[in-house]
Amino acid sequence: MVKSGRPLQSGSIYQVRRNGRIHVVAEDYSYKTECYYTLLSRELSGEPVDPDSQTVLDAAVVPLCLDKASRAGMPVADCIISQSCTDHLPAVLYGLNYFSSPSEFSLIRNPGEEREVIRHITNNGKYPFCYQPLGEGDEVVTATAIFGKSIDQGPEVEAAAAGLYAEFRIPLMTMVFIRTSRGYRLSSLAHTRYSSLSAAEKALLSAYITGQEFL
Repeated sequence: MVKSGRPLQSGSIYQVRRNGRIHVVAEDYSYKTECYYTLLSRELSGEPVDPDSQTVLDAAVVPLCLDKASRAGMPVADCIISQSCTDHLPAVLYGLNYFSSPSEFSLIRNPGEEREVIRHITNNGKYPFCYQPLGEGDEVVTATAIFGKSIDQGPEVEAAAAGLYAEFRIPLMTMVFIRTSRGYRLSSLAHTRYSSLSAAEKALLSAYITGQEFL
């Protein structure tokens, strides 16, 4: 637990107990991390825990994440899986190999720039990757969600934060969006370092952890 006034500690995992459930807060929910094994241990002991281990695995694979979000009624980016090339630029590229993370995406705008990126994220063609085409004027933007709340990001992002938390139950996440003329479309869900949070976001997260803010 974080004591009042004490800063969030890099690499630390916090467990918030509310209404018979354990909510695990961490900077990284990736497979085989300490956080992942914490979730798995709680599940194996029969304790209700959020998020669950399967959900964090799904959230880390961009096509699966977008499919799950889309089924829940949220607007998502078009996502095309390929082995060696893109059919459209500009685009956002994500790796799909064992070591890839949705936190590491590449925004490619000009022809030719994608070759080295694709070589890297596919490990010289051994693994597939996915790309999300961008239209003219589209932008990639990020926002933080803390227990389903986003601070000062506007009603559309705030609604997305609430919907994504309801679906994935991940207490701390970075929402990556493609912002178009028609609104926001989810691109991926990424990890969030405590050090990257604004002062207001740190205060809100600490309030949840210490029980000053109720779930």
